[in-house]
Amino acid sequence: NLWKAELRFFSFLCLVYQHGQYPLVQNVTVTEGGTANLTCRVEYNDNTSLQWSNPAQQTLFFGDKKALRDNRIELIHASFSELTISISDVTLTDEGMYTCSLFTMPVRTAKAYLTVLGVPEKPEIDGLTKPALEGDQITLTCITQGSKPAADLRWFRNEKEVKGAKEVNASGKTFTVRSSLQLRVDRNDDGVAYTCRVDHVALAQSPQQATEVLEVHYAPRVEINPSLAVPQEGQYLKLECMSKGNPSPDPVLWTKDGGELPDLDRMIVEGRELTFTSLNKTDNGTYRCEASNHLGTSSAEYVLYVYDPNAMGQHGTDHALIGGVVAVVVFVTLCLIIVLGRYLARHKGTYLTNEAKGADDAPDADTAIINAEGNHAHAEEKKEYFI
Repeated sequence: NLWKAELRFFSFLCLVYQHGQYPLVQNVTVTEGGTANLTCRVEYNDNTSLQWSNPAQQTLFFGDKKALRDNRIELIHASFSELTISISDVTLTDEGMYTCSLFTMPVRTAKAYLTVLGVPEKPEIDGLTKPALEGDQITLTCITQGSKPAADLRWFRNEKEVKGAKEVNASGKTFTVRSSLQLRVDRNDDGVAYTCRVDHVALAQSPQQATEVLEVHYAPRVEINPSLAVPQEGQYLKLECMSKGNPSPDPVLWTKDGGELPDLDRMIVEGRELTFTSLNKTDNGTYRCEASNHLGTSSAEYVLYVYDPNAMGQHGTDHALIGGVVAVVVFVTLCLIIVLGRYLARHKGTYLTNEAKGADDAPDADTAIINAEGNHAHAEEKKEYFI
């Protein structure tokens, strides 16, 4: 029994020894221009040497001995249980399968794949016309090169994302990515920022982006805002001409009834504003504000009627009096309707003529005629009075 136990223990040690003699490696991902560390470990090594070789099967290090003349490759740590090397300033050509070899009988190997990420270049936006005219159809194109894997391009109108059309083309080991955005511009696009952003695994901490601000030229639109709702004699009134266009339609032109302003002592034009220092009845009329730029002309009109403050007060009293009279008339009319209705309801019934009364009691037609004549004789004696 002791012999069997020792045999089982020896078999267990052999299994552990054989398992521990295999090299262990991990795949590595690095951004272009960065540094890649390749580590190979062995457990329970019996002083057997380790070796790293590149995808071309060129030996990089054999133990602590450097085999390839490349200043970018350095030794980090070398022992019988571990061999770690570094490759600095990594390029896309460094990508591939690296092999760690353990020189036992037979030689055991493990392979680690080095992935190099191509960093996309800063994007550029083409196709922007400055300035664009309202109604124009334009196409913005965003381009980025050198990404691996292919980058993703996203468009934003100010802060809101909008969808573009993406196109990917391979160029060697890297990709060129384009995204197009078609727009029909209007005045609401003036001053809007369109941003193209590059999303890529190599730019997780600092995404690249480019921004262009649209400049849209459009014809002016005009409206007039008065400072008073009901202008009265002697008051101060300001008419503001609100004109919006690009280029800005300055200055604006004020006219009255199709001609020039008549009284420039009381009517002051300052920028877009027309000011009346003291209103009177002669100011009544139609005032027009006109604004122009190279794309067109727009105008708005304001009809000014100056009220007499005293007349406005008298009109208020008259309106109150008229309202009171109308209320009384309506009340009296309703009362008459109610009285007449009650009177008719009380005297509702059937009334027979004298002839009809005689005919009701007669046995035949002749008797009915005789009764009717008798009733005529006494008609003056039978009178009814209704109250």
